[in-house]
Amino acid sequence: MTIRLVQTRKKRYLSLLLLADEQENMIDRYLERGDLYCLEQDGRTAGLCVVTDEGGGVFELKNLAVAPEFQRQGCGRALIEWVCAHYRGRGHTLLVGTGESPRTVPFYLACGFTPSHRIANFFPEHYDHPIVEDGVLLVDMVYFQRTL
Repeated sequence: MTIRLVQTRKKRYLSLLLLADEQENMIDRYLERGDLYCLEQDGRTAGLCVVTDEGGGVFELKNLAVAPEFQRQGCGRALIEWVCAHYRGRGHTLLVGTGESPRTVPFYLACGFTPSHRIANFFPEHYDHPIVEDGVLLVDMVYFQRTL
């Protein structure tokens, strides 16, 4: 398993990015200003994440996606641990925003994140269609934080 920084042609990973953020124009808001990291396993792209510098020692995990055939094998957790180690010393906090889904909230809590804050009505206000994950209609963006 290797993790590398992707510096050019980031959109070639769009199909994988769309697994975690299903509207392309929302991805466009952070993709070019963020660092895109690709996790490769057996010569294949297993997962990726985008991290942005929000200033003041705060970084944000904007997108974390794992290819379906690699899910539930520790790739997402490996990316998070790598990001935390990589940004430690450069900042103090890693944020992640997500919907209140029964799959993602427990995952981030298990990865050492704690609740931070929320943005009410984020999904209806920013997406052109209802976002449903694991049978739950997403409304608020809930943020979690982890000390670097």
